[in-house]
Amino acid sequence: MRQLSSLLQGLARLMAGKERKEEDPQGTVLRMSGTLRGEGSGTLAAVWSRRGEKGTNQDCSVVWEGFGCQDDTVFCGIFDGHGQWGHYVSKAVRDSLPSSLLCRWQEAVALASLIDGEKKLGDCQFDLWRQSYLAAAAAVDEELRRSRRLDAVNSGSTALSIVKKGNMMVIANVGDSRAVLGTTSDDGSIAAVQLTVDFKPNLPQEKARIVQCKGRVHCHDDEPGVHRVWLPHREAPGLAMSRAFGDYCVKDYGVISAPEVTQRRIAARDQFVILATDGVSSQPPFYVFAVGTILLHHLTVVVKWRQVWDVVSNEEAVQIVAATPDREKAANHLVQCAVRAWRRKRRGYAVDDCSAICLFLHHSPPS
Repeated sequence: MRQLSSLLQGLARLMAGKERKEEDPQGTVLRMSGTLRGEGSGTLAAVWSRRGEKGTNQDCSVVWEGFGCQDDTVFCGIFDGHGQWGHYVSKAVRDSLPSSLLCRWQEAVALASLIDGEKKLGDCQFDLWRQSYLAAAAAVDEELRRSRRLDAVNSGSTALSIVKKGNMMVIANVGDSRAVLGTTSDDGSIAAVQLTVDFKPNLPQEKARIVQCKGRVHCHDDEPGVHRVWLPHREAPGLAMSRAFGDYCVKDYGVISAPEVTQRRIAARDQFVILATDGVSSQPPFYVFAVGTILLHHLTVVVKWRQVWDVVSNEEAVQIVAATPDREKAANHLVQCAVRAWRRKRRGYAVDDCSAICLFLHHSPPS
């Protein structure tokens, strides 16, 4: 019963701890660029976000140490908005998803403890997290749909998050941001392991779902290789991903908000995880508004290339982070390297928003 007792104590502290959060709002939650050292989880999170050259930064993030008042648990999430109101959508998802997930996970654990007993609870931890993530994502997306304050019909957001609890890590991904693990190889070098799938419309399973729902997936002649989601009888909206929060104009045509949820058991050789928006990468417009002929924001052709993973490979990213002497500056260094690579490789195109979280899995670097 120790785990159930710990859960109930965490619930009590969560209910009683709102005043403490009011007194010290940044004590355990980081919603801006900076660092957060987790004593209980044994982690260090470095966060950095850089506004692009096209206006409002539509990226946002959150790191929550002591997630659910569990000392060994940390939640990290990064969110990339798109469309006219994407910055509002990404912030709404950031503010709603962690608490919605936590509520459903606590309910699921309490129910499983009563039904199966404490002994079997440890065997189904991942299933509980997966079910909780799916339920939370559905609830958040429905909340956005019903909101009178946000217009998310032609705007949306990705959501990439991880929950690290002890030596287990649960990863959930909606959209085309990416998580990459930096781990030590047998020869002592640092290697990259991609933990997520970039959900593009041309992936066979994604395309099949969209086509079955009467949506269309194709490239324009001036964007070879860039597959987008289109309505059945209109050249709109041109969404360059197959999963997102919001984007209700294509939700009936195969675009979904359900995350892919996976797990990884953390080994001693696993050093850090990078969560970054596709601003570390390279494909043309993210979102196209169309009425008859293609019209973009305010009738101006705005090409939104994507950043970190578009111009920096997985291997390059882990090398950049591993080579940064001050780990608190690792995310900043990665973002700056991506911006420089962008300007070198994509001359003539405005730099997009670019954000990264570097979660170091151990307080001290390996000796």
